[in-house]
Amino acid sequence: MVDARRPRAPAAIAALDGIKVRKLHAADSVPELTRLLHRAYARLASMGLRYMATDQSDAVTRERAASGECWVAIAGTGTLVGTILFKRAAQTSGSPWLNQPQVASLAQFAVIPEWQGTGLGARLMALAERRAAETGAVEIALDTAEPAEHLVALYRRRGYRLVEHVQWGHTNYRSVIMSKAVHGASAA
Repeated sequence: MVDARRPRAPAAIAALDGIKVRKLHAADSVPELTRLLHRAYARLASMGLRYMATDQSDAVTRERAASGECWVAIAGTGTLVGTILFKRAAQTSGSPWLNQPQVASLAQFAVIPEWQGTGLGARLMALAERRAAETGAVEIALDTAEPAEHLVALYRRRGYRLVEHVQWGHTNYRSVIMSKAVHGASAA
């Protein structure tokens, strides 16, 4: 979750050069990744929105990370500061739109609060969008809470459009599924 309203801090923007983005390694700390998710989703929890990432256990974090390509952003200090989960089209499912064979997805997208608004979230989303194109997807989709208007607006600015609504069993809100065409993708 990224706060689109937070102004960019010049020092943090300059520090983006020191951020390493890579796939989650087996030796990485799942509890640290879970804490990152809880911190990043705390604002949404305070809005009364029960995203899975607001309070998921380490076991759920591990399971979700294994369901696709889990990417992490690591600051020069070795601290996890962001994450995104990319799922190839064959790994994406759950709704009529997500069940389509050419639709990849991103999920479990999070940047810790002090790094929100620095461009790190955009960098992580661009990575997932690039991976979608590299794997032959025609579209990349995501879901978020319909009441999280700041996130819906953020994704619209990135070119995502609303394609459907879903009520997931683990949430207390209606989700919007948003999708965008992947540039450079060829229809299979």
